[in-house]
Amino acid sequence: MSAEIVRTAESSATTDATAKTVESVVVRFAGDSGDGMQLTGANFTDNTALYGNDLSTFPDFPAEIRAPAGSTFGVSAFQIYFGSEDITTSGDAIDVLVAMNPAALVTNLKEVVSGGLVIVDTGAFNEKNLNKAKYNSNPLLDGSLDAYRVLEVDIHNQVIAAVEEFNLGHKMALRCKNMWTLGLVLWLFDRDKQTTIENLQKKFAKKPDVANANIAALNAGHAYGETAELPSGIEVYSVPKAQAAPGKYRDIDGTTGIAWGLLAGGQLAGLNILFASYPITPASSLLHALAARKEFDVTTFQAEDEIAAVCAAIGASFAGSLGVTSSAGPGIALKTEAISLAVSAELPLVVVNTQRGGPSTGLPTKTEQSDLLQAVYGRHGDTPLPVMATSSPSDCFEVAIEAVRIATKYMTPVMLLSDGYIANASEPWLIPDLDQYEPFPVEFHENPEGFNPSLRDPKSLARVWAKPGTPGLEHRIGGIEKSYETGNISYDPENHQLMTDTRRDKVGGISKDIPAQTVALGNESGKLAVVGWGSTFGAIHQGVKRCRQQGLDVSHIHIRHIWPFPQNLKELLSGYDEIIVPEMNTGQLVKMLRSEFLIDAKGLNKVSGQPFKIEEIVNAIQAELAGQAE
Repeated sequence: MSAEIVRTAESSATTDATAKTVESVVVRFAGDSGDGMQLTGANFTDNTALYGNDLSTFPDFPAEIRAPAGSTFGVSAFQIYFGSEDITTSGDAIDVLVAMNPAALVTNLKEVVSGGLVIVDTGAFNEKNLNKAKYNSNPLLDGSLDAYRVLEVDIHNQVIAAVEEFNLGHKMALRCKNMWTLGLVLWLFDRDKQTTIENLQKKFAKKPDVANANIAALNAGHAYGETAELPSGIEVYSVPKAQAAPGKYRDIDGTTGIAWGLLAGGQLAGLNILFASYPITPASSLLHALAARKEFDVTTFQAEDEIAAVCAAIGASFAGSLGVTSSAGPGIALKTEAISLAVSAELPLVVVNTQRGGPSTGLPTKTEQSDLLQAVYGRHGDTPLPVMATSSPSDCFEVAIEAVRIATKYMTPVMLLSDGYIANASEPWLIPDLDQYEPFPVEFHENPEGFNPSLRDPKSLARVWAKPGTPGLEHRIGGIEKSYETGNISYDPENHQLMTDTRRDKVGGISKDIPAQTVALGNESGKLAVVGWGSTFGAIHQGVKRCRQQGLDVSHIHIRHIWPFPQNLKELLSGYDEIIVPEMNTGQLVKMLRSEFLIDAKGLNKVSGQPFKIEEIVNAIQAELAGQAE
């Protein structure tokens, strides 16, 4: 995403008197993985952001690189929830579904609201595609869509006619159908085409005929909406602009947020960064984002495997740079021994875990939160390290900076938890003023007098960081247990006890250096708290807000610092009669809260590979409070 918009305090709602005005709307584009649905959704998002709506998106990819055309498991979708209100999630039920083929229709129709608008490409509803989608009859003819407003358009023929002058050939001409469809949807929501035209000219600068053909298709789709005699009840939507704090905004996804946060953290620490990783879905895009930003003192290294990547990052930290590595759950498992080495050697290291569905290969392109216990406990021996979780694409920037600060101040690896939903989702981000961030420059040990690598800061318990090769500071560190006094290898039982306790106390002491836990929405005590972490933030926040508007006594608490917990967390949670913890796993944070605080929290668990819906949170809150009343 690259759309930028400057918003002022005077931003206000503007509506077309002839249009249907709604406060918010959910649109989903769905088709084959080769139909360009992600590009279509991205361009529509750019236009929506520039218009001034608040928004959140959810790209939903198939696991197969190129599944058979027309297959249900090959459907690619892009959902956007936008409106004039505070938007923190990609939305629930679909108001407008664009289905490019029968497979896209059958896999998404169940989530369309009754009376919602369904736009279908009739040119794709042939017998072959209907059979692939396992339709026994054509849904456009058998009455199964009577509960919806349906706009049937033969987009195949429309786009071929629109680009005929460019002599692209039948196959290439049909590749423009996503732009024709986008033109129609831009008309439907009264959006400007110019941004998309400029994007196409830039994207296909070396192929002007392709750019012009796509632009022609875009214009033709828009003109169809303006001139065609559409069925009754299908009209332009008007979605008022959102009220937002003044400043410059841009669309940001979670991957970009983490990348830029790491770069900002490196600048604030005064360190070069080595980012070493091995490609794995959905974490690979972080390597791409950082590789394009070499001007910010970052070197990227694609290693031959996960173990080589993390070891290279550890080596960079030993040499005086900040090592950063990333992966998804399966790759984190491979990196585990080396992460333990970094804990033992007490070197700074940032490990980004973009979680996906598991176990094993699991669901590569779907989201999950099932690596929490792995992050906190999943290493051999007593191997504590700080664990943080980001809650939204915008939050990724702040959390990445904080991860760098903690790693360098306490000389420890830090695990930063994201997930597939956050990594791919996008939202407007108020670009911050970096001059307002307090630097935390690293001070390398330079005095050779009495030096050994085990010298510690008495307050933080972090050991000194000395660049190897500095005269008088030659030293070695490794994974074998070291003497607390000298840093030399030691097998002494009492020393191992002392070193284990010291590493534990160092990480535990970080709780004094992080903010107290606050309530995201609601009161600091009451009947019910909904406690979350990670990407559940948006659904929980909207669900709690809706319930509070109904007069229900419920609050939202969202935890960023997973380990160690904030010092006041137990006291805060103890102020509520009941606690619900929604997680995209089978109840991992619940186990931790029960274990640490003896609080009988209740889990609301989902492992479908899809994020929570607002309705699921609302239903759980209402059921819990109804049970209390009884």
